Amino acid sequence: MDYRNLGASNVKASVITYGAWAIGGTMWGGSDEADAIKAIHASIDAGVTSIDTAPIYGYGKSEELVARAIAGKRDQVQIFTKFGLRWDDSEGEYFFELNEGGKTTKIYRNARKKSIIAECEQSLKRLKTDHIDLYQCHWRDHTTELSETMEALAQLLKEGKILAAGVSNFTAEEIETSNKIVPIASDQPPYSMVLRDIEKDVLPFCIKNNIGVIVYSPLQRGLLTGKFKPDHKFAEGDHRASQPHFQPAYIKRVNEFLQNLKPYADKHNATTGNLVLAWTIHQPGITAALVGARDAAQASENARAADIKLSAAELAEIGKLVESLSLTPSTT
Repeated sequence: MDYRNLGASNVKASVITYGAWAIGGTMWGGSDEADAIKAIHASIDAGVTSIDTAPIYGYGKSEELVARAIAGKRDQVQIFTKFGLRWDDSEGEYFFELNEGGKTTKIYRNARKKSIIAECEQSLKRLKTDHIDLYQCHWRDHTTELSETMEALAQLLKEGKILAAGVSNFTAEEIETSNKIVPIASDQPPYSMVLRDIEKDVLPFCIKNNIGVIVYSPLQRGLLTGKFKPDHKFAEGDHRASQPHFQPAYIKRVNEFLQNLKPYADKHNATTGNLVLAWTIHQPGITAALVGARDAAQASENARAADIKLSAAELAEIGKLVESLSLTPSTT
């Protein structure tokens, strides 16, 4: 397993980082707690020592599960969590409404200093730790000046409650503004073979300014594993059912694309999904790829992607295949 520094900070990330969104259950149709803990244990055993979570994932459940899983292993892992999405307060910028189990919850973006300081204390308690390795602004709150948000992070850095400050889903301009106030160690944007928007400006900016890039959904929420068929039926509460990338025609197109990738995967004795992950962490400027796992077998399999070394020729050939795939689901 390779480990890479997040920008100029002293915090490292395993190139395959465990993404703990799905185990929180929210928007993923539930989860099994015992399997989730085993998945984290298997990840750590395989060298995946970085774990990314957030309070909004299960309204605190994901962070609590992470705490249970790393009990007695805190010195072996790096905890990445976030702030800025509140379900328990209506201050800030309205984001969206979540309907699950017959209950409607309104989610607000709140990146005000007072809220951030309070959220950090809550996360420290749920995670049962005295510090967070990387603390990230989950989404920009447009009702709050970036200077106020960054001042809160500067205070937490000074107090030692966080070791590095990060952002997520920020534009290049927002990262630049933030970085002038407090050192930004990393950005966390979505990125995959079928969603490469960050290549336009965010990724070049981060490369130029030595800012780490931890990408989420590198498998496009499971689509690039090839396990979905055009007639797939999602569990109730699974947000993917309404996503453009998961409509029948696009699933069909992606599966045809994945068949073209299979020979490369076979050459490395890997699954197609792992080849996709390997391609991702081979891309210039990408520090780590977040990958979720619901059980130990998935976690162990995901970790194997770090061992795949793609040659320049293979990357060029795979790159041509990626370019040939329509990136816009609505065109299918």
